[in-house]
Amino acid sequence: MFKLALASLGIGLILALLGFGGLGGSFVDAARILFYFAVAFFLFFLVLHIGGRSRGGRGGGMGGPNDPL
Repeated sequence: MFKLALASLGIGLILALLGFGGLGGSFVDAARILFYFAVAFFLFFLVLHIGGRSRGGRGGGMGGPNDPL
C-alpha cells in the first residue's frame, strides 16, 4: 500500500508540473489517504502481533495439531 501511495504521489506531482493542477491535486489527496490507511493497518497488525505474543505462544490457536482446544 505504501508503494501505491508513493506512485500516486509521484503521478500527482508530475501532473501538477505539467499544468494539470486539479488532477494532480486529486492524485496527491489519494496518496495521502492511502498513506494514512497503510499506517493504520500497520499499527493494527502490530498490536495484534504484540498481543498474541504477550499471551504466550506464537499467536496461533487456529486448530493446529498441537492446539489444546
